[in-house]
Amino acid sequence: MVMDKIAITMGDPSGVGPEIIVSLLSGLNNDQLNELVIIGNSQILNQANNLLGNKIDFNKINSHLEIIDVKSKFIEEVKPKLISRGGGEAAYRCFEKAIQMGLNKEISAIVTAPLCKKALHDAGHFYDGHTEILKKLTNANETFMLLSGGLLNTVHVSTHLSLLNAIKTLATERIIKTIEIVNQHFIKMYQKKPIIAVPGLNPHSGENGIFGDEEHKIIIPAIEYCKNKSVKVFGPISPDTVFYRALNGEFDVVVALYHDQGHIPTKLISFEESVNVTLGTPLVRTSVDHGTAHEIAWEGKASSKNLLAAINYAKKMIRFQ
Repeated sequence: MVMDKIAITMGDPSGVGPEIIVSLLSGLNNDQLNELVIIGNSQILNQANNLLGNKIDFNKINSHLEIIDVKSKFIEEVKPKLISRGGGEAAYRCFEKAIQMGLNKEISAIVTAPLCKKALHDAGHFYDGHTEILKKLTNANETFMLLSGGLLNTVHVSTHLSLLNAIKTLATERIIKTIEIVNQHFIKMYQKKPIIAVPGLNPHSGENGIFGDEEHKIIIPAIEYCKNKSVKVFGPISPDTVFYRALNGEFDVVVALYHDQGHIPTKLISFEESVNVTLGTPLVRTSVDHGTAHEIAWEGKASSKNLLAAINYAKKMIRFQ
């Protein structure tokens, strides 16, 4: 095994993935390049290279940078800014290759550029995103999404569900598992027990049942169970204040009960620094915490700062695995 090699997957080629990869590589020294494996379509990556005026040739063997050229169906349909099954197929095959390499111990971590869920579905891969693909291909029982590395840390009980279904499926057992796994992660990463906050689901955490009873029926039992296991967890805390309190240092991580409860405040505060981390699988996987950004793709505007943050977080996870 080549220790501590990190694979970066191209993501959807019609979005910003190829150019943020090329932009990142242009700022790295040879030692930093040696740590990476780029998994993508060499033709697409060379187009991004030409767009940005860099000198990496993705068709040639590079003495410092390992490049794996992934061929995929429908690639001729890929056009800048346009959603297509070719983009979805390419993104899937690159990630699939990275997962295979991870399971074979050829790499130590995967960092993903963004994919387009519509394109993924158009290509016949009916997953909600990278996390669900990773769960399937690694046979993981459950996965959890953590946004971390910025001023706020947020782990999610559910992610890619409609708000209606997120509320309908909210369960004590899932909240317990989410608290437990983020507690374990922070102990590994920071060698101390985190202080965890759980918000309410309803306004003012239900106001003693006036605005809903999910807090008493579902959330409080989970919190009490974890407290009895010596987890430093508090709540339910009013959703309109919990993130402010976490930002001011009172809590290390907030357990968001659904996608936007956690994503909105985290991205507002730490858009370029916050990293998407998958917990619950045998592989280390981090990602940029933004989408394909088709509206600015292939214009040379996209920043690679968040990709660098994702790589740095993956390195930290490798050290404490």
